[in-house]
Amino acid sequence: MPDDSANGANHFLKTFSDPDAVARYAEGPKRFVPGLDGLHRMTGVLLAEKAPRIARVLVLGAGGGLELKALADAHPHWRFVGVDPAAEMLRLAERTLGPHMDRVELVEGYIDDAPEGPFDAATCLLTLHFLAPPERERTVRQIHRRLVPGAPFVAAHGSFPQRPPERGLWLDRYAAYAVASGADPEQANAARSAVEASVQMLSPEEDEAVLQKGGFTDAQLFYSAFTWRGWVAHA
Repeated sequence: MPDDSANGANHFLKTFSDPDAVARYAEGPKRFVPGLDGLHRMTGVLLAEKAPRIARVLVLGAGGGLELKALADAHPHWRFVGVDPAAEMLRLAERTLGPHMDRVELVEGYIDDAPEGPFDAATCLLTLHFLAPPERERTVRQIHRRLVPGAPFVAAHGSFPQRPPERGLWLDRYAAYAVASGADPEQANAARSAVEASVQMLSPEEDEAVLQKGGFTDAQLFYSAFTWRGWVAHA
């Protein structure tokens, strides 16, 4: 991973390791990500199209437990492996999941620390944008090889036009949406600055190419909301 991307990822990992920041985490995604609850529901629907009734699901970037809880609520026979590099976020996931923890294994680390599988489905929500393109592609490839043939994979993360002046306009909209959703304007603008300085975003076309290079040849866009995109694909 290039140094600039590594520094960006480390910046956000440090944030997600701060107990005070983690305690406030649940407020953030819903203010910055339009339709987050709907994204979680759509993810469950898309996975269930191909996953068996009793499925084993890999969730990469599981810290906080929001999508794990949504999927566990909707699919009582699924079991999950949740992977995240931030120990504090995994502790928050345990609290979020509560009684669902008897169906969830949490792993501190990255994709290489995930079990080999095979898994019947996988998700990676609000996570891949923290990785530089080569590491992003490698991570997608590692997810792909852990899936049974035909298994569904849902990825959703920051993805918007990167050429100026469009990039700046979309970053402004990212912050404006958070303020309109109740975020403190100073915090929203600080988040905008952090994303601009520390996150190596790609355009939607580039992100689709990453999925293809990672082994997923049928990626379909199903979610598009301001600076966010989501795809479903199959191994």
